[in-house]
Amino acid sequence: MTRGERHNLKLGLCFVAPWLIGLALFQIYPIAASFWFSLCDYSVLQPAHFIGLGNYHDLAGDDVFWLALRNTLGYAAIALPLGLVTALATAILLNSGVRGMAFYRTFFFLPSLVPAVASAILWLWLLNGEYGVLNVLLGKAGVKGPGWLSDPLWTKPALVLMSLWGVGNTMVIFLAGLQDVPQQLYEAADLDGAGWLGKLRHVTLPMVSPVILFNLIMGIIGSLQMFAVPYIMLPGGQPARSGYFYTEYLYDNALPYLQMGYASAMAWILFLITLACTFAALRLSQRHVHYEGA
Repeated sequence: MTRGERHNLKLGLCFVAPWLIGLALFQIYPIAASFWFSLCDYSVLQPAHFIGLGNYHDLAGDDVFWLALRNTLGYAAIALPLGLVTALATAILLNSGVRGMAFYRTFFFLPSLVPAVASAILWLWLLNGEYGVLNVLLGKAGVKGPGWLSDPLWTKPALVLMSLWGVGNTMVIFLAGLQDVPQQLYEAADLDGAGWLGKLRHVTLPMVSPVILFNLIMGIIGSLQMFAVPYIMLPGGQPARSGYFYTEYLYDNALPYLQMGYASAMAWILFLITLACTFAALRLSQRHVHYEGA
């Protein structure tokens, strides 16, 4: 290397050093530390004691762990596809040329800007079994509303319903993808006599399939990490722990119970589950995702 090249290399390293230091301190080290603690009996107050796969063995026989995992996967299996369909349908409607479309787009996007804690408190009132707005409206229609947050059968549907209220971010991404669909394809479909359903199936969905895949992966990650809303609306997962999610149990082990090694093992299991679901989504979508120019 010449003297000038060495100077440029040192200068470049100085520029990227803050980022590299931050990456090492706040990402690489916590990841490595959590993996080590998952192999240890670590209560934060005492030094970590290596126990190998003991935490993972204990998790295999932990009934609460399996309950929280079933609750999380059950919620994700319902909320994720419904959220994608709702967001895509809303984006298609908002992509039309109706007057006042800017107002409608803002109206549907605003709920996604409300913080999770504020949304949870708001929906606590909306879903109140006796005085909630939703049950009052159902009563006027002649339908007796359920105990959304007091009946174990209705806690997950209540959380799913609330999740549909905040699909604004996903909707905006879908809307951006829809606006990139070439109009020539719709014109060609019209010449072939295709109806709106044919254009949706053969033009719209294939062209926005990469956006669908992106939102699917982000939805998998977000739904498996569900925490704030059930933690506020269903303290302790009550009733009957029907709303006790995986991340809540992880949090309880890490802080109130001070079982940091146990919680670290749970975190790595959640990471592997998320990785497996993401990999499955990518593999299953290979034949169904159309990339422009590919």
